[in-house]
Amino acid sequence: MKQAPPPTRLGELGQPSAWMSGRLLLLLALASLAFAASALAQAGPLRPGVVEVMLKWAPLILSGFAFNLVVSIVSMALGTAAGALLGLAQIARSRLIRGPSWLVVQFFRNAPWLVLLFYAILLLPYQVTVFGLTVPLPASVKAIIGLALPVMGNVAEIVRGGVRSIPYGQWESAESLAFSRWQTLTMIILPQALKRMIPPWMNLYAVLTMATTLISVVGVEDALARTRAALIAEGRSELLMPMYGLLLILFFAYCYPIARWTRALERRFAVKT
Repeated sequence: MKQAPPPTRLGELGQPSAWMSGRLLLLLALASLAFAASALAQAGPLRPGVVEVMLKWAPLILSGFAFNLVVSIVSMALGTAAGALLGLAQIARSRLIRGPSWLVVQFFRNAPWLVLLFYAILLLPYQVTVFGLTVPLPASVKAIIGLALPVMGNVAEIVRGGVRSIPYGQWESAESLAFSRWQTLTMIILPQALKRMIPPWMNLYAVLTMATTLISVVGVEDALARTRAALIAEGRSELLMPMYGLLLILFFAYCYPIARWTRALERRFAVKT
């Protein structure tokens, strides 16, 4: 009789779920649209309407949003690569490997994202020299590294939990068939654990995408910073809710399908929250 997979707790990431965050973004976006309609009705005849102003600044905000997506993809790629190695290090036989990797994972997994961003901006050099070649490190690159650090810690825990969720009897069976530990891990354990890792990994990516707006706090020009600059340039208080509402809609339109897809994969793979 096939053993049912143990439940995976997506909430262990220590971050809000993409599903709940997506619904909150939708409610805020709808409220912003309602405010925009009210502001449009109150616009004076000598000033351009709210819709006209939003269309004027939309290309600038969209380009900033595209930059947020680039930051999220690169940060997720770096964090996933480093986190996978740390996650596997946590299941190593040697305590000399398990102990330090566990400490690194717990530190970055539980550190505030904004604090890590500030440390990355302030501590990383402005340029590095590799084999005589000087490579600049602009603030955007530092911000990507700063976001990749907490992602690394969370991905490491996802990998560790996914591997540990496979019954230990499969390790023993593979050992009886003269499989090496590496062969057992790559050919038997990881293929089964991968489907259990995908839903929380996708949830983490959606949360990371919404968290990319933090980079505006450390001086990186993203969608939020450009929206704020547009509001300052216009100097009209009635544009506050519509402009930020446009930003909410953009993030919602990108993150909500990911949340829906995550839940579909959870049902398909019988992963319970």
